[in-house]
Amino acid sequence: MRKRRGIDQETSWPLLGLFKPWLQNELRHQFLCLKGARGYSIAGRVLVTIWLLFAFVFLKPRIAGVESWRLPQHFFPQIDFSRPRIDDPIRALVQLFWLMFIRPHSARRSVKKTVGTARHFAKYYQKLLAVLLGWFRLVLEWGNQRTESHVDGTVSANLKKRSAPGLWERLSWRDGLLIAAVLVLSLLCITVPFSLEAQAAFVCALLFMAWILQRMPGRFSSMLLIVLSLLVSTRYIWWRSTNTLNWDSPVGLTLGMVLLAAEIYAWVVLVLGYFQNIWPLKRTPQALPEDVNTWPTIDLFIPTYNEELDVVKATVYASLGLDWPQDKLNIHILDDGKRDSFRDFAAQVGVNYIRRPVNNHAKAGNINYALTKTNAEYVAIFDCDHIPTRAFFQMTMGWLIKDPNLALVQTPHHFYSPDPFERNLATFRKIPNEGNLFYGLIQDGNDLWGGTFFCGSCAILRRKPLEEVGGIAVETVTEDAHTSLRMHRKGYGSAYLSAPISAGLATETLSAHIGQRIRWARGMAQILRLDNPLTGPGLRWQQRLCYFNAMLHFLSGVPRLIFLTAPLAFLLLHTYIIYAPALVLLMYVIPHMVHTASVNSMLQGKYRYSFWGEVYESVLAWYVARPTTVALFAPHKGTFNVTAKGGTIERDYYDWVISKPYIALVVLNVAGVIWGIVRIISGPSEEISAVVVNLMWTFYNMLILGAAAAVGSEAKQVRTAPRVDVGIPASLILPTGHRIQATVRDFSFGGLRFEVADSSLLRNSTELDVVLRRGNEEFTFPLHVVYAKDGVLGTRLPKLSVRQTIDYVQCTFAKADTWVDWKESYSEDVPSISMGQVVSSAVQGYNRLLRNSPKPIPQIYAAVIWMVEGLATFRPRNVALAVRN
Repeated sequence: MRKRRGIDQETSWPLLGLFKPWLQNELRHQFLCLKGARGYSIAGRVLVTIWLLFAFVFLKPRIAGVESWRLPQHFFPQIDFSRPRIDDPIRALVQLFWLMFIRPHSARRSVKKTVGTARHFAKYYQKLLAVLLGWFRLVLEWGNQRTESHVDGTVSANLKKRSAPGLWERLSWRDGLLIAAVLVLSLLCITVPFSLEAQAAFVCALLFMAWILQRMPGRFSSMLLIVLSLLVSTRYIWWRSTNTLNWDSPVGLTLGMVLLAAEIYAWVVLVLGYFQNIWPLKRTPQALPEDVNTWPTIDLFIPTYNEELDVVKATVYASLGLDWPQDKLNIHILDDGKRDSFRDFAAQVGVNYIRRPVNNHAKAGNINYALTKTNAEYVAIFDCDHIPTRAFFQMTMGWLIKDPNLALVQTPHHFYSPDPFERNLATFRKIPNEGNLFYGLIQDGNDLWGGTFFCGSCAILRRKPLEEVGGIAVETVTEDAHTSLRMHRKGYGSAYLSAPISAGLATETLSAHIGQRIRWARGMAQILRLDNPLTGPGLRWQQRLCYFNAMLHFLSGVPRLIFLTAPLAFLLLHTYIIYAPALVLLMYVIPHMVHTASVNSMLQGKYRYSFWGEVYESVLAWYVARPTTVALFAPHKGTFNVTAKGGTIERDYYDWVISKPYIALVVLNVAGVIWGIVRIISGPSEEISAVVVNLMWTFYNMLILGAAAAVGSEAKQVRTAPRVDVGIPASLILPTGHRIQATVRDFSFGGLRFEVADSSLLRNSTELDVVLRRGNEEFTFPLHVVYAKDGVLGTRLPKLSVRQTIDYVQCTFAKADTWVDWKESYSEDVPSISMGQVVSSAVQGYNRLLRNSPKPIPQIYAAVIWMVEGLATFRPRNVALAVRN
């Protein structure tokens, strides 16, 4: 009644009874349309009433294309006339001044003339462009045919026999002569000094060529884009090395050489990255022999140390339903935690339980001990939270059976829960996560060169080569990559299938995520120091480069810190670390950045969006810098740490401990910005351009650091069982026996959410059954109804029997096609959109940082925001007008 009375008060006037019914309805409608979000105040009711009566009596129905009663709302959108404020007259005066004296009213003739000229020019431009594109297309089609014939032959050789002629052996003398000529020309383009005008013309020509090549299909055009990028970037590094060091200042020279070393590191990683990803193999599954009796035996290892039993159960249940002859599959729980509950569970479900007497060498020692207790021809390894789909062996074993020299088949580590970046930035399944680039592109690129390496889980290894190298490597904390390196040195091959045929849990907190990456970084640095892939026997040069680039990637901590602080040397210390005029610097660095960003966007596409790689690196930089540096000098230091999985976060909080490095860097960059502005105002005029360039660099760094700071704000996560979004058809059986069709929209180990045509049929039901399919089989599970509203049904799973739980896992997490759509759900990268996402995250990061700061910073920040928002309401607005011809 109270709500109804409020509505009546909003729509009733004392004067309405004086008008005819049709006019009453019209005025009531107008009155409601002019009501603001907070409703009418007394003054607002009076003001709007007077205006509506005035408009009805004295004004035309439409003025300037607008209904007359809407004129205040149209011309003064920043004013809420239903609840006027004391300063609204000032807003009205500002808006009137803007509309009358500043906003251009009639530029129609000039606009028409400009548009006509532009169309005339565009017509001839399109004709010229069509001719150029046609000519380029013919050249590129020839190049595509030549390139694909060479590379496809090399790929076939790699897949059939590694000793077959490779790409270089298949080139003719004409091809070699052409390559030599291109290399000489490239060397000249890189090293010959240009005047400023010549450099500008050179840059424009290359940008135009890149613009055309981006519009051409085929891999040959992509390779030409890579060549252009390498040309521009190498010319930049050459120019930096020979023309920009400050030999007049010891401090400037030292800091300049440090920055140059970081840039050379980035250039080497860029070149090796192009090499790795130039032609991803995209290997497809190989068919198994028709005679099942010839299929080999497999030992499936599930190592565990301190994880909860519920986490391990899901992997065991999925393993029990794998599509492989049961007499040829042995499942083993390798329990380094020595827990009786795990032993009892293994006995209950009928899998083997292995407990070793001593826990030396962590996970590697656990697996090596299990190797001595088992004897199957192949060993499959799954981390205890990685759930294999039913078709895992059907998809992977074909290559191992076909190629007796193959020692390893690796598949992606796919995660069905958000990592800290995705959860804290709310980007889960919107922006590719940190690992998508490696498992979506890099490993596929490594596969072309025979350089795919073991990643510790979701893989199958042939026992014979594994035992030949002494089992899993124990000398480093990244035992997986080190083991595959040793098998490659023995001459064995590896393969990669990019299909997501298993899924696991991502790290829950940023601190756990960083701890995991620290271990990876330390381990890769240890391998580089103890078993350098660039030296030693057994590897082809392509494999050496693939391994070397993987290890270089984890040394990015120090270079990233240098890039985040480099402009401060000039802004705060007044030291020239790039000794060159600002305009000349821009003529070299901007083409380098543009070509690099565009080519990486093209290659990485839906696996890594532009600028996000720098955010990921900035979050980790401080924490991986020290352990990698120590590992290079003292490689035997450091221990294996187990990454916690399956936890919860009880409340939102800002992780000040883990965010200290980002905050320190933000403070330094803010100081640089403030002092840079002071220098622009009061410093020498000849330094203004240099200050502006360094301020631009600093602002960019602050964007990256803001996004990094946003990740430090941990979002609440109370679900121990993450929900998985899907679209699986299902049937619901009501207590009455009626059966209705539904779609599973998400599921977890705790329950399912359905979309139904009419949820009203389920409102009185507290229990029902769901029928899920797996292949040609149907399985029925009981459910408790939690809610039913607006076509959505939420349910909870009761305690299921062991058999029911196995079947449920098989119909959901282990269903063969559950994760296929996730791989295709990301759109191609658009750098401008990606930059907008980074900017949005940076704003969010600074907002969280200030709101969670110690007192009185949040109070000051809130007052500043209130003042800014208040002043923003005085900003004049543009309005559309209907102007007669």
